[in-house]
Amino acid sequence: MIKALFFDIDGTLVSFRTHSIPQSTIKAIHKATEKDIRVFISTGRPKVIMNNLGELKFDGYITMNGSYCFTGTDEIIYKNSIPAEDVETVVNLVKKKSLSCIFVQEKKMGICNPGWLSDEFSSTLNVPTLPEMKIDDVPGLEIFQISPFITPAQEKEWMTLLPHCESGRWNPSFTDIVAKGNGKDRGIDEIIKHFDIALEETMAFGDGGNDISMLKHAAIGVAMGNAKNNVKQAANYVTDTVDNDGILKALEHFDII
Repeated sequence: MIKALFFDIDGTLVSFRTHSIPQSTIKAIHKATEKDIRVFISTGRPKVIMNNLGELKFDGYITMNGSYCFTGTDEIIYKNSIPAEDVETVVNLVKKKSLSCIFVQEKKMGICNPGWLSDEFSSTLNVPTLPEMKIDDVPGLEIFQISPFITPAQEKEWMTLLPHCESGRWNPSFTDIVAKGNGKDRGIDEIIKHFDIALEETMAFGDGGNDISMLKHAAIGVAMGNAKNNVKQAANYVTDTVDNDGILKALEHFDII
């Protein structure tokens, strides 16, 4: 029996077209909670830009791709920042080519060398323009997630220089870098340990490359119809798109609601 549902936000709960949660999804989640099923967020966003969940309430949150997890009452369950040496390596890489790069701390985030790509980031996620920060101010800060605006080829090169990190890409313009051993799969483990839920009782929904570990890890992994093929291949089931009642249809398909 499924007792916990984990939802990515962008492209899964929230439509990139409308920047809102479809009414069918809202009703589906309400029906699940009425059956005493716990619902959780699992996102790459930090809390400071989780601005699109409306009135929905969740039992807990996996944020920054598993690096920072907390309950619906803001009790911190787990947090794990990027080792300082890897942060400094990224700083040097950013400085070398004046790249745009987002650095996320526990309660705030900022961007170095903003440009059209970072403007596109704000537009895609429907969030305010990020505050600018100086790259020389980054060393010494506790950083939980780094999002450099680099190509997949550059990402591959960077990761050979960051031995204590892993990356997950859900957008062609940037990737999310976190400490190794985090990831949304780790977030699920920390959440279910706290709430005394078995892994066999979990179901996860996602659409991006950073959701793959979560979809493989949960008892049932559901890829949205708008997901890319590599995400769909990692899932147990592929539902319809976020804009065409995908979450509702999957929950009905598995007789969850």
